[in-house]
Amino acid sequence: MALIHGGQLQQVAKQYNIDQKSWLDLSTGIAPFSYPIPKIPEKYYQSLPQVNDNLAEAAKHYYNAESLLVTNGSQAIIKLLPALWREKNKQSTTVYLPEQGYKEHELAWKTAGFSLCKYQDNLPKLTEIKDNPVLVVINPNNPTGQLHQRSELIKYQEKLKNSGGLLVLDEAFMDVVEPSQSMTGFVNQYKNTLVLRSFGKFFGLAGIRIGFLIGDNAWLTKLNEQLGPWQVNGPAQFISQKAFIDIGWQKQQQQRLSLSALQLRTVLIKNIPDNLINKISGTDLFQTVYFKEGVDVESYSITLCKQGVYVRLTDDKQALRFGLAKTEQLEKLAKALANLSSITSIN
Repeated sequence: MALIHGGQLQQVAKQYNIDQKSWLDLSTGIAPFSYPIPKIPEKYYQSLPQVNDNLAEAAKHYYNAESLLVTNGSQAIIKLLPALWREKNKQSTTVYLPEQGYKEHELAWKTAGFSLCKYQDNLPKLTEIKDNPVLVVINPNNPTGQLHQRSELIKYQEKLKNSGGLLVLDEAFMDVVEPSQSMTGFVNQYKNTLVLRSFGKFFGLAGIRIGFLIGDNAWLTKLNEQLGPWQVNGPAQFISQKAFIDIGWQKQQQQRLSLSALQLRTVLIKNIPDNLINKISGTDLFQTVYFKEGVDVESYSITLCKQGVYVRLTDDKQALRFGLAKTEQLEKLAKALANLSSITSIN
């Protein structure tokens, strides 16, 4: 079963018969400011991609990791994990996942036949976790923005170690959290912890398809064998290596994203009636508006699309997630939101 994600602008533009160039696409959590593409030597296009030791060292420093695997994004890892874990621990049958979150995790474990136990904002109680479990934590959560502190996660890491379990941490949006609560520096002493990190979201280059898995060397070796050769193309490796060592650009990006998130939140608050909003939460890469019970959120989403504004309707159809807009795009968003007050009502 294929899941619906943001970023499907070509399909949406065709559906609403509006030229792609006329759309304001806020359907993803990808930074609207991209790392500038450096001049790429021709050899990276002409040769099969090789293991890039300079990239690995730059990534280790950026992520504060002792060992990592370069991947073409998190998706392949998410899909492979259930089968590899079952091979490693045949007694494991239960996986704990967030009720709201990136649904590819849920799909992968469900397809593999695991029993799903879903939790809300708070992690399942330590005393309630069964033996040989898997705990998936999206930190910070997408779309809720919920952030679990590292001190809390270390307790679960220890619990899972003692009960024969696996801890999977999806830190795709961790780059914008300051101070960081990343667990990448707390992996090697535990062989039961895997951390997924995204490159494209913070650096605004999701199209080059590169990501990183931090974990025990035995896990990395096994996954690398399963993935096969030439996972990440040479130009992508070259670009990401340059981006990882460009500290000045990274600081500038943090400031831009923080300002843009504040501006977006302000536009949302000013242009969506108070009586419709339950809460607004998120990160410096997206803001999610949760509506009160009875609001037809799906119609809200459709009406925005009819105005050429594409946002992400959450899977439960109770909220809309807005990616960041550039300053010059905020006026279009504000006008589209203002036009909705007449069509959105509480039953």
